[in-house]
Amino acid sequence: MTWEDAPSHICRGGDIRGLAFCCPPVKPCPILNALQEVNLTPKEYIEIKTQFAKETRLGEGAGTCFGSLVWCCKPSKPCPLRDMTLKNMGMSHDEYLDLKKELSERLVGVKKPDPDEKAEALAETFNVTKLEAMNILNECNDDLRAAVKVLHARSLENSD
Repeated sequence: MTWEDAPSHICRGGDIRGLAFCCPPVKPCPILNALQEVNLTPKEYIEIKTQFAKETRLGEGAGTCFGSLVWCCKPSKPCPLRDMTLKNMGMSHDEYLDLKKELSERLVGVKKPDPDEKAEALAETFNVTKLEAMNILNECNDDLRAAVKVLHARSLENSD
């Protein structure tokens, strides 16, 4: 089995499944929009791919651009470093694509609460407007725990 409908690279207009073929987000590029679409921070994206590399053969490839096949592009894009690594490992393009598909499912399948849902929950819990809850979330860099602490502290101040 191979990944018959593998998407184009994100940088070439591919859909979010193409995150499996992206390198680390080290410069401004379309990957940042794709990460936002799947509710992942660049740090979380790197952590998921790094963990997947430890669990699979995609962790091999010290001679590739970023030191691991997990960061490599689609086989339809010419890359002598990737192809030499695959050849030396005895990994076929089919196996490579199967692993990339599994990685893609892991990346795209990550479900985090929508910021709107977080704001609604905060507003209901702390009896504030949704707009106020959204502002607190923004001030806390979308960190729900930090927002809860701020709103809890405010509610204690207001109860005096």
